[in-house]
Amino acid sequence: MKKHSKKMSLIAMIMLLAVVMTGCGGKEVVMKEFKSPDETVTIKLNEEWNAEDMGADGWIGASNKSGTDAVIVMQFDKLSTGISEIGEVKELVESNYVFTDQAEAEKPAMEGVTGIEAYTCKMDLDGTKGDGYIVYGETDYAYYAIIYAANRLNDSKKSNFMTSCESFKENAPEVENNSTVEATDTIQWFNASYAVLTHANGWDYTMYGGMPANEVSQELQVSLLDEWWGVTDRASADETLEWLITEGHNADFLLNMNDLIDAGIGEVAAENRVDFMLENYEVTEEEAQNYVNCYAAYEANPGQGILGWDYSRAMSVLANCYLAGFYTETEALDQAMTVAGLIQETFDSWDSFMENYLVGYEYWAEESSDERRAIYEELNAASDNPYAVDFNLTLEKTW
Repeated sequence: MKKHSKKMSLIAMIMLLAVVMTGCGGKEVVMKEFKSPDETVTIKLNEEWNAEDMGADGWIGASNKSGTDAVIVMQFDKLSTGISEIGEVKELVESNYVFTDQAEAEKPAMEGVTGIEAYTCKMDLDGTKGDGYIVYGETDYAYYAIIYAANRLNDSKKSNFMTSCESFKENAPEVENNSTVEATDTIQWFNASYAVLTHANGWDYTMYGGMPANEVSQELQVSLLDEWWGVTDRASADETLEWLITEGHNADFLLNMNDLIDAGIGEVAAENRVDFMLENYEVTEEEAQNYVNCYAAYEANPGQGILGWDYSRAMSVLANCYLAGFYTETEALDQAMTVAGLIQETFDSWDSFMENYLVGYEYWAEESSDERRAIYEELNAASDNPYAVDFNLTLEKTW
């Protein structure tokens, strides 16, 4: 779910830095405050520097008069960009440069910013070479990358950059939320049923749908539903939800498991089943292990299939369709109540539900579920653990 709308601004940034790094010389003077166009970000830089138009509301660009130094502040707000972790910001920035000799560097202390990482490096921008100092971090509102590029960095410039970073301030806009539902135990139960996916996307698992209901989230969810599900309106939403509840990936999973039974996998010792798959099917060793894992889960609970996977996704899609405007809040929650009932009828705990969900993920993604399992364990240890709500809670209509 990576919607990198800042691509053109990154191209502009590359052009700016390539020009800046061709100059020579410069001196320190008094600092002044530079603001992003939407005034959500400020940072203090050399008062003689010139502001540059970066073409993005939350970005700041400035360079010195002699053309030797530049600083760029890049903001990726968590709601509209679809970026879910700081690693994606690093990938995006680094995909636009040739970085060499990267080394961990001194981290600035930045008020309200967490997860700070800092690196020095050599930069090559279309043949223009220079030094770079990069700082990454995040706030509740956004991810940030701050880059200092120069033809040559010395201790004095690095010190000044630290001072600039430490002057960084964020003035996050007040986020409109048109949702009227209260966060009752029933709503939190709904949220928990797809909290791993919500957290993986970098959203808020304590909020129905993972984000405030407003025009920005509506635009994002319309785009994501189309991209991932082919859902473009109420009719296609209805069709997708019906498929998830009545067939889903579980139908295909059961066919595959029955094929394996007919082929005789149940008569093979567990430790020999990977070899059995390799001998009888055109699969890689990783694929063979994946099928063996899925069969073991099916063998232990044949009545469950991967219903947990389909039901969890149904709960998530319902919330997304509400944010996209395809369902009203009441319509989405009424349907969620029905799906939640199916989950409680099929499973007896969050652990059994999530184990089944993870089997479904491995079947669908054809890869290990270790990352999602780690998220589940992380959430269980969190102070606001979404799974603290009783799985067997008597669900009540509170909307």
